[in-house]
Amino acid sequence: MASVVDAEPWYVSLLGLAETFRTSNPPNIRLCIHCLQSIFNFKPPPRIESRTHLQLGNILLAHTKNLDLARWHLEKAWALSSSLASADDVRFEAASVLAQIFEKQLQVDLAKPILRRAIEISQQAPYWHCRLLFHLAQIHASEREYASACQLLGVGSDFALTARSDYLRLLFLLSKGMHYKGSPTQKESLNVFFLVLQVCHYLMAGQVKSVKPCLKQLQQSIQTVTQLHSDDEPLSSNQIDQFQWLPKEHMLTFSLSLSLHPFKTYMIIHVQKCTCNLGLYAMSMNCMEAAESQFNTAFKLSTDVDLRTFVKLNLAIVYLRTNRPTDLISLLETVVMPQKVSSSSSSSSSSSSDRRKSTDSEIMNRISSHSLRASAFYVRGLQAFFQAGYSEAKRYLRETLKMANAEDLNRLTSCSLVLLGHIFLSLGNSREAMNMVTPAMQLAGKIPDVHVQLWASSLLKDLYHLCGDQVNEAEGYRMHTSFSQDLLKDHFQSSQMSEHGLIQWTEGPCPFHLSSEASSSML
Repeated sequence: MASVVDAEPWYVSLLGLAETFRTSNPPNIRLCIHCLQSIFNFKPPPRIESRTHLQLGNILLAHTKNLDLARWHLEKAWALSSSLASADDVRFEAASVLAQIFEKQLQVDLAKPILRRAIEISQQAPYWHCRLLFHLAQIHASEREYASACQLLGVGSDFALTARSDYLRLLFLLSKGMHYKGSPTQKESLNVFFLVLQVCHYLMAGQVKSVKPCLKQLQQSIQTVTQLHSDDEPLSSNQIDQFQWLPKEHMLTFSLSLSLHPFKTYMIIHVQKCTCNLGLYAMSMNCMEAAESQFNTAFKLSTDVDLRTFVKLNLAIVYLRTNRPTDLISLLETVVMPQKVSSSSSSSSSSSSDRRKSTDSEIMNRISSHSLRASAFYVRGLQAFFQAGYSEAKRYLRETLKMANAEDLNRLTSCSLVLLGHIFLSLGNSREAMNMVTPAMQLAGKIPDVHVQLWASSLLKDLYHLCGDQVNEAEGYRMHTSFSQDLLKDHFQSSQMSEHGLIQWTEGPCPFHLSSEASSSML
């Protein structure tokens, strides 16, 4: 092509002019077609002639209703390119587009032989070979010729296996699965398998709201399978078809366990890790040294990436509450800024907003779980709040709210609202502060969460005082006192229990279970 182009400047000129007309605003398709048709006046070589016919066919198909003329040009392109040794791209594209025209004209019987011929000669052109296989399989499927469609998809799967492309092979196999014609039980069992994968994907990603419709479908599908599954159902002649990836009894158990899922995947993770749970308890009891020790132990014992991220985010809150900015910055760098920019690559003109955008990007890319990403933004907002960087804090917290609302992370939503209310109060904007704290208080009451209620009631009391609303101020004071007393009572009762001493346990056998006093009390 290059040698022809170099020798024929008229072709380059007409082709460039046609492209100019095609891409102008608005496009001038009439002049574009006129330029391409002018190429034939120069009696071009077969390769240029076939490509020009293909271009004209595509343009007529896309921009006009003249299917017959488009078909004529594409048939010419197919015929001319079929006799050329090095015109694969023109040949196979012409076959594919020509088949599309036959489909539009309801002449699929004419499309099939062209595609079959193109498939036969496209073995050395993997892209077109696979695309043509999919195209012909789709035509057979639309004609309800499922056996032929599956046969073509099987050919594609074998070709992908030979080409060592797992991705392409999965595309063919998944497409083949769409046309599977097995027993009702087998088809529903495959549907259960698909839904299990989908539910697990959402749960592992921390998308606790998105999983709900899939979970409902899964439970309905499992119920359908158990109803279809009967000893009276005729057995398949192929013994291997009797294989069950999950017995019906296990399906019911699995469905029940998912129904009892608290929709907080990060909570499931730390419940499985006693030291992390102890760290959370110690932090709620304001025992920050013990909390730090437990979180560090949990980090050492765990190899799970999400759990380690969860631990680091809680450690960050411990460092914030104990006023350790240096430790906090070092910790956050490992969570949301894993790749430090070298001095040679950074310039003095880089702005703080650019650095913040980089940090936000790292948060999104580094953390896979949706809920943990939202938590990371909250911690960044909390850090900015303690540093009096209110604008930056608001930006992080609004991102947290957007993500938390999307997946019904109610505690994170309420905490973010209260913190935003605190920021607006610090800025002297009592109206916006009230708009944040009021829904936070309502949401915290639904959870319920006494810590958030105590925080929110304290702000409400101050806001009503600023507004001169003595009645609501008195009510806010009453609520704050009530929550404070309840929390102090809970703290005192917890601190008097023998299990409270477990916050100091970081290694060795569990002291609680070795205690004879505890054992006797349990008896």
